[in-house]
Amino acid sequence: MIALPRSNCRRPARLLVFLCALPWAASADAWNAKGHMTVAAAAWKDLTPDVRAKASALLRLNPDYAVWVGNVPADDVDMVAFVRAATWPDQIRSTYSEDGSTPKGLPTEVQNIGFTDCFKHRYWHFDDIPFSTDGTPLEDPAQPNAVTQIRALSAALASPTTTDEIKSYDLAWLLHLVGDIHQPLHATARFTLQSKHGDSGGNAVILCPRRGMACSQRFNSLHAFWDDALGTGDSALGALRMACLKSATAGSHCLPQASPEAVTVDDPGTWAQESFQLSRSVVYRRPIGSGKGPYYLTQSYRTKVGSTAEKQVALAGARLAKLLNQALVTGVVGPIAAPPLPDASACPRLSSAQ
Repeated sequence: MIALPRSNCRRPARLLVFLCALPWAASADAWNAKGHMTVAAAAWKDLTPDVRAKASALLRLNPDYAVWVGNVPADDVDMVAFVRAATWPDQIRSTYSEDGSTPKGLPTEVQNIGFTDCFKHRYWHFDDIPFSTDGTPLEDPAQPNAVTQIRALSAALASPTTTDEIKSYDLAWLLHLVGDIHQPLHATARFTLQSKHGDSGGNAVILCPRRGMACSQRFNSLHAFWDDALGTGDSALGALRMACLKSATAGSHCLPQASPEAVTVDDPGTWAQESFQLSRSVVYRRPIGSGKGPYYLTQSYRTKVGSTAEKQVALAGARLAKLLNQALVTGVVGPIAAPPLPDASACPRLSSAQ
């Protein structure tokens, strides 16, 4: 039995039992689980042995570590935990406390206190750079956001004064946020007469699989379509295969090689601008119109989305590896003692999670 570290945030017991019974399973979210795990898998390939060891030691402090490695072969535990950790900031959305979808300027929104922080921090996942095609006034993206937090958490991860527990928290977030900022609709908000306060990164644009079918914003948004662009599925093994860390199945293929020149770009603000430009040149193109839809996707659009997503995920993984190789190369990870069981008594919870 693996002891869990102290945290004021705890999953419902029935959920833990269910997840532990599923080999290599994960809850789907954006990109979706497959996309985020594939970013992490691509990064794992390029980590130095020393950084792999340091990252693995830090991730053992995460309250969900036992869930990630349940039923995983011993030789693959470190690799799978690293890949699964990339989904953690999405998984906590169902159990951590709500603090709003946009920042309000509170000190808690930029705090970096580790697992005693039970906020979802939904606004950390994106940096919606605005544009308009019809002259609708723009609204600047709020801070903190994905760019500010990648910078702040990277600095904390590299600092010798940051505790290992906080570094563990920061590492899981970085695995996720570097993937997020390479999804074009995590760096974009389109302002139009129909969406005067922005379309929330395409969440307000509705798609239909084909004519005559019922469409809904919840299940058929432009944002959700791009989140699933790499394919669906919640298997860590599937992500490892896409990164060529495990043998691919018949008919499947590995991610393309990221451009060495592009990998050298290490400014998160530039990453966001690149994603923003992709949204202008690829995302909001025909058949996507200027309104809220619904729009019916062509095969050529779907093909372009798939190839763009693979390139972005490969690039995100390579840049993530470069970031971690730099941040953890000098950082000393202390001895990882068996931590105490988590205490959930002091953490505000959503009523649905109680």
